[in-house]
Amino acid sequence: MKLQGRSAYVTGGGGGIGRGIAIALAREGASVAVGDIDVAGAAKVADEIGDMGGKAIAMPIDVTKFSDAAALVARAEATFGKLDIAVHCAGVISVVAVEDLSETEWERVMGVNAKGVFLCCKAALPALKRNGFGRIINIASVSGKDGYQRLAHYSASKYAVLGFTNSLAKEVAREGITVNAICPGVVRTSMWNLLSEEWRQERETLEESWERQVLSFVPQGRPQTPEDIGDLAVYLTLAPSLTGQSINLDGGLMSH
Repeated sequence: MKLQGRSAYVTGGGGGIGRGIAIALAREGASVAVGDIDVAGAAKVADEIGDMGGKAIAMPIDVTKFSDAAALVARAEATFGKLDIAVHCAGVISVVAVEDLSETEWERVMGVNAKGVFLCCKAALPALKRNGFGRIINIASVSGKDGYQRLAHYSASKYAVLGFTNSLAKEVAREGITVNAICPGVVRTSMWNLLSEEWRQERETLEESWERQVLSFVPQGRPQTPEDIGDLAVYLTLAPSLTGQSINLDGGLMSH
């Protein structure tokens, strides 16, 4: 119970990597506000934490709206007495060539993935500063370190998260707050199901496509899991001198 007495929120916590992080934090004793635009998903994860004997609440959030981000922070503070840990996992993806990419889709992906991180950090900082302790964890991607065809807009949004993370870490380095980013590799979530479908070869099943992606991308030959990401998030909450970093968790895919 390394996080006993700590409190956190996780955006995008209703499933996938966000769920893995919320469960990992709760397992170590943290109280968790599970935020997601999918209210039912957030409530299900909060119930899971409650069934584990932990303390959790669920709250709807559209991370592209500062008012929603501020409301999540306020609710976490009011419920748990303070805010220690802010995890920003909400994200969207689509697969489309630049030539066919609409302004609307560019703005949607950048709005959730990049602007959403900015707005949530902006909302969380006053609470973390009041507390004199803070851990901000932004979920980026290996696509924020290397581009992939038909994912230019997604990669751009994740590159933005890495630059923002490093800059913010320097701003608050003497406030007792650390800011880091996790760059997951190949994790079986709804996003990777979409990619497996998009990259499926003729006469290949979705499962066969997924297995081929794992073998072609990951040197270890096995996917990463939401639980892996959750374990790293817990570590980042316990590392006072680790800040401004973007850490790959990708089975050896990236070297930078």
